[in-house]
This record gives sequence, C-alpha cells and structure tokens, in this order.
Amino acid sequence: MCLLVKITAVALAFGPLALEREMFAQEKATSEYQIKAAFLFHFSQFVVWPPDAFKDATSLTYCTVGEDPFDGELERALNGKSIGARALRVQHVQEARELPGCQVLFLGIAEKKRLAAVLESVKSSPVLTVGDSEHFAEQGGMIGFCQEENKIRFEINLGAAARANLKISANLLSLAKTVLGHADGVA
Repeated sequence: MCLLVKITAVALAFGPLALEREMFAQEKATSEYQIKAAFLFHFSQFVVWPPDAFKDATSLTYCTVGEDPFDGELERALNGKSIGARALRVQHVQEARELPGCQVLFLGIAEKKRLAAVLESVKSSPVLTVGDSEHFAEQGGMIGFCQEENKIRFEINLGAAARANLKISANLLSLAKTVLGHADGVA
C-alpha cells in the first residue's frame, strides 16, 4: 500500500532543538517536491495529447489547484524547458473553472476534500491528472505518487487516461509500481 507521509513542523515550544528539526523537515519536504517536479516534467515527455488539447500551439501548461505544495519548485524545474516546440509554463488556480487550458494538473494532498469534484470536472478533458493523495489512481486520477521504502514511486490508471483521450508510453508504464486498467491508453 502506498502512503505518502506528510512531514509536519515541530512546535516551537521545544526550544532551539525544535527549530533545528523544523528546518530539517522543511529541507526534506522541499527535496520531495523537487523530485516530484522532475517527475512531472518527465511524465509529459511520455504522454501523447490529442491536437485539440492545446489552446496555444506554443506551450504546455502545468496547473496546481489550491495551495502550491511545490513552493516554487515546479517553476524552477520547468524554467526554460520545452517539450518539442512547446514551452512549459506553470499556472496556479484556485477553482476548477480555471482549469481549461491546463494539460497537466497536479492535485496536492491538501486538496483531498475537493479531489472527486476536480477529477469529475476534467474527466473527459485531455488533461493528465497527477496527485499526491493515497490511492489517487484508484480514485480516478491518472498518475498517483506514493512512497515505498523511502522512494517516490507512482501508479498509473490507464482507464482514466483513455477516457481523457491521452496515450501513455509503454516506457513510462514499465517504470510504474502499479498499472490499473487496459492497454487502450498505451502509446
């Protein structure tokens, strides 16, 4: 079972040692999201979108909903990069109605309460959904991060990708911890 352990800050009441622990926890959290930002970049290289998925022929847009768990790491990881002729850009949105124009959508664990509604709002749209919450792929997301033996892994839901008319490369599937669904969504 994949369970992403969320790091929490230690209360300041414990004095200087607590500050040291808090700084370590923040460094570890930042490191985790640096890795996830790199994953997001690479996931996009192994997905084929239908031509009508792009409002703008020159860019591929990554979106986060609600609070940005990357704390700027996603922007830093994608800065100046492109996939083919498409420059990569990041947009942070608060509401599902702001999602048109996103090709990659990341839902952090803090958005767990809105998960079902957001996934429902994009389920037939060509949007690659990636999430942090436990069982994300089983709940209808396309790629769900999980942690196993202190390593970040991911699960893929091919059925969700096929419903969104996205094709995921067999190369990416071979790296996944778990693949749910049928080969209809394989490029």
